[in-house]
Amino acid sequence: MTTQMKKDTWKAIIIGATGATGRELLAQLLAHPPCTQVDIFVRRAPTFQHEKLRVHIVDFMQPETWASEVQGDILFSCLGTTLKDMGSKEAQWRIDYQLVLDFARAARQNGVDKMVLVSAAGANAASRIFYSRMKGALENAIATLGFSSLWIFRPPLLLRPDSRRPMEIWSARILRGLNAMGFMKNQRPLPVAQLAQAMIAAVEESPEMPAIFKAKDIRALLGE
Repeated sequence: MTTQMKKDTWKAIIIGATGATGRELLAQLLAHPPCTQVDIFVRRAPTFQHEKLRVHIVDFMQPETWASEVQGDILFSCLGTTLKDMGSKEAQWRIDYQLVLDFARAARQNGVDKMVLVSAAGANAASRIFYSRMKGALENAIATLGFSSLWIFRPPLLLRPDSRRPMEIWSARILRGLNAMGFMKNQRPLPVAQLAQAMIAAVEESPEMPAIFKAKDIRALLGE
């Protein structure tokens, strides 16, 4: 279920604000007049300050120390890791599933009733693929929390301006080649700046759009 934002101004919360998508979303929200405050939860303080920015430096593994601080109007989750970075499926599950769910639960307990979740293409709790199964399980768990509006994004391959991941670079090149030949146009790589733009647009402009945004829905939000 989704409902259009009725308030003229609103306060945002971001988890995953130091990742590529989160950084871009933070920059856009700080420049977005209707958003009057942005709370971010991070391990280390950012290198800049802004009058709209509130920084919470936390130990993510101790929810009891930060749960009461997750307050605002909309929770944006851009939090995600890779198996390579985390070293094991168990460690990745703790971040990509459990930590995001912990924040969502805390937000609901504090009266936050809207959430935007960056998931993954192919998310499916019944998938044999661990990553897709984890993301699908997370979507299902958050859907039970009672948010009045929940927007789930399943973007195509994301283009990060500072990416140095060989697989990501080669995948983007392959997709561009297929796109040029007329194949998989809806799955062409998406810059993180455009994903952030679509997330904000969904919150403010999409009462009739689906709760789950796949690649074609994201591009529709962008007017493509």
